[in-house]
Amino acid sequence: MSDATTARQAPAAACEHFDVLIVGAGISGVGAAHHLLEKCPDKRFVMLETKTSYGGTWRQHTYPGIRSDSDLYTFGYRFKPWTGQPIASAGAILDYMGEAIEQDNLEQHIRYQHEVVTASWSTEQQLWFIEARNKESGESIHFSCHFLWMCQGYYQHAEGYTPQWDGMSDFKGPIVHPQTWPEDLDYKGKRVVVIGSGATAATLIPNMAADCSHITMLQRSPTYFWTGENRNELADQLRELEVPEEWVHEIVRRSILKLSRDVQYFSMSNPELVKEELFKVIREYLGEDFDMSHFTPSYRPWQQRLAYVPDGDLFEAIKSGKVSVVTDHIDRFTEDGILTKSGELLEADIIITATGFNLSVMGEIAFDLDGEPVDFAKTFTYRGIMNSGIPNMSWMFGYLRTSWTMRVDLVSDFVCRLLNKMDAQGYGVCTPTLREEDRDMAVLPWIEDEEFNAGYLKRSMHLLPKQGGNEPWAFCRDYYVEKDLLPALDLDEDALVYTKSNQRVAAAG
Repeated sequence: MSDATTARQAPAAACEHFDVLIVGAGISGVGAAHHLLEKCPDKRFVMLETKTSYGGTWRQHTYPGIRSDSDLYTFGYRFKPWTGQPIASAGAILDYMGEAIEQDNLEQHIRYQHEVVTASWSTEQQLWFIEARNKESGESIHFSCHFLWMCQGYYQHAEGYTPQWDGMSDFKGPIVHPQTWPEDLDYKGKRVVVIGSGATAATLIPNMAADCSHITMLQRSPTYFWTGENRNELADQLRELEVPEEWVHEIVRRSILKLSRDVQYFSMSNPELVKEELFKVIREYLGEDFDMSHFTPSYRPWQQRLAYVPDGDLFEAIKSGKVSVVTDHIDRFTEDGILTKSGELLEADIIITATGFNLSVMGEIAFDLDGEPVDFAKTFTYRGIMNSGIPNMSWMFGYLRTSWTMRVDLVSDFVCRLLNKMDAQGYGVCTPTLREEDRDMAVLPWIEDEEFNAGYLKRSMHLLPKQGGNEPWAFCRDYYVEKDLLPALDLDEDALVYTKSNQRVAAAG
């Protein structure tokens, strides 16, 4: 007998029932729970979180200087004003989320150290059956729910992405990935090589530099950086005028979004001008003689995220001589460091692989529909929120250029509106379903390279749902379009197929 069948047949006393089950208590899960409380107050829900506490990404990462690379006026929630510095530390973000949880009394809804293992849909019972493992006791715990809301994030927390290079076993020092930072790592007075050039490298390098003998940032290809003071002048002015924080938050949020939109669109039409403006600021720190090839990627701005360097701390560390930048490929690791393709030996006591992460599709959970395994790569996305053929389930996937959380609010509005419609009209099931005219539509990847070519997406594109050439089988990744599109969606469109509530369905607990 399969685990899925066991879950569906679990005795009522052992299977706790909820209207909505949220997977994850990170930035997405906490946001989703707030919207449920506000817009669907009669829904009974639970949040299952693998870790010992809330926070997701901000709980997982503990490397030196860990901070956001998005401003908190847009990365924060629409419903909770942000009052700190625009670029915030992980600790400040956790405090902010903790306040949101306390204000909504969400703690009573969260089950920590509950790792979801399987999710099984029963058409007959119109229910999802969930098996979770209590990581503290090891026991299996069973739940049922009418609606499953995946807010588990988008990368695997257990292990970051580290390419395999020749000679790694020869290196006599520790090789560390920032995602699993050792608490006892001693880098004081040590020579360190950091492989990578993204936001993680740009964060930990200046925060380690003062304690290290020297740090070398070794990059295969450069990243676009932009910088400025870690403050928002408009927010400061509004606070001087004693404008209420709710107003400050919304005004600054809109101002940042407009600037971000203008820069993104201008990057597409005038990439060379944008590049020159980015380089101009870096030259102000490093001087005209600095070799700008180290900060000149082969792609245009915004094909990957622009990594923000608050107060120019990375450039200050380079200027001080404590940090150097090498743009080269790795030939092999040696006992004493890394040998590059050009023949240079980069001596190191510690090597840090800031090389990205592994994408997680639906939390590595085993899904099935009536006992048939689900392969999400064979489904089409319904507006980047639901999946073709998958009933009563939504997936929270945020924006990649605009702050992730901007989509949390929009998707939560949509899901709550859908749940309320189903209740009002007596529907038990909503299933995005391909229509006859969709059978031969173009099949497109989740995201196309020319639009956004980050390595973690390219490595895992084959695992992700597909887009279709017809509406509504697309994921619009543009906040400035979706902010008007999603609230106006007709929930009676023919791609959403509803089934009347089965009155024989009894609550499982």
